[in-house]
Amino acid sequence: MRRLTRKLIWLLIGLLIMISISACGEKKNTANNSGQYKYGKLRIQALGGGVCGAPSYIAYEKGFFKEEGLDVELVSGTLDEDKAGLQTGEYTVTNGDFQWFPSIQQGMDLKIIGGLHHGCIKLVVPPNSPIKSVSDLKGKKIGVDEIGGTPMAITSVALANAGIDPQKEVQWITYPLDQLTQAVDKGEVDAFAAWDPFATLAVKNNNYKVLVDIGKDPLFAGKSCCFLYASKKQIDANPDKVAAIARAYQKACEWISKNPEETAKIEIEKKYVPTNDLNLVTELIKSYDYHYTTGDVVRNEIKYFVEQLRKTGYIKKDTNAEEFTQQVYYDVFKNR
Repeated sequence: MRRLTRKLIWLLIGLLIMISISACGEKKNTANNSGQYKYGKLRIQALGGGVCGAPSYIAYEKGFFKEEGLDVELVSGTLDEDKAGLQTGEYTVTNGDFQWFPSIQQGMDLKIIGGLHHGCIKLVVPPNSPIKSVSDLKGKKIGVDEIGGTPMAITSVALANAGIDPQKEVQWITYPLDQLTQAVDKGEVDAFAAWDPFATLAVKNNNYKVLVDIGKDPLFAGKSCCFLYASKKQIDANPDKVAAIARAYQKACEWISKNPEETAKIEIEKKYVPTNDLNLVTELIKSYDYHYTTGDVVRNEIKYFVEQLRKTGYIKKDTNAEEFTQQVYYDVFKNR
């Protein structure tokens, strides 16, 4: 009886030891799981339906954000919501072109930390339109997705270079991106400017004519269509986190440049873009020349677009392009 009791005692002790070891192991694993995101949670407004949003989609889907210790959630929203999020610290970075230059001049503390890719916006008209060039847009109605957005900005540059005042001599009307073609067909606007694939789908499916393709037009060709901006507040608070975000985007851009068709498949299968045309999306991605650029390349692009925007009324005509460039560019990889 005593032997049986002792055996039971030792069995219970052994069982308790095993439970203790197992519990320690579980605690260790939990700690590892919770600690894999060095920089914690991060929201990025990126779900706009544009093919060119690929760096955000790929950094998320291929795990480049995770590799850099970032627990990222991609969200949708408007330009105004993006501005508010960047000012409050809800967002750390945003993807955009020179649409942000006026806001920066008005006091919004943003920095450009890299160029992402080349042209992804087109200005188009219906097939039977009497409008044959940008010069014919004087007095016309132009559809865009939002006032102050990049499609409006690039159209304003094109108008200004054609001798048309984009502030006074055209009318801007906003529509959701997927309703712009319908707006033209109904006669509510005469032309529209939009991100791909929306403008390209109008060309392919409805025989629309291209007035400006910023991937080819001399005013824009070979220059970044989209930059990566970062909140100066976030840079000051955690520069290593901002550098980690930039590295994730850098990895994504390089991956996209080597895998355009697989990128297109991901965009389509994950419903990031409003089309199932694999060939079209692949062709567009190839044309954007994805490479994360920094240094003098980006500085020269910023300076060039400041000079162009001075013609449009978007920014002050007396803006010093060199000073603005020095103010807005931040070398995210310096000393890292």
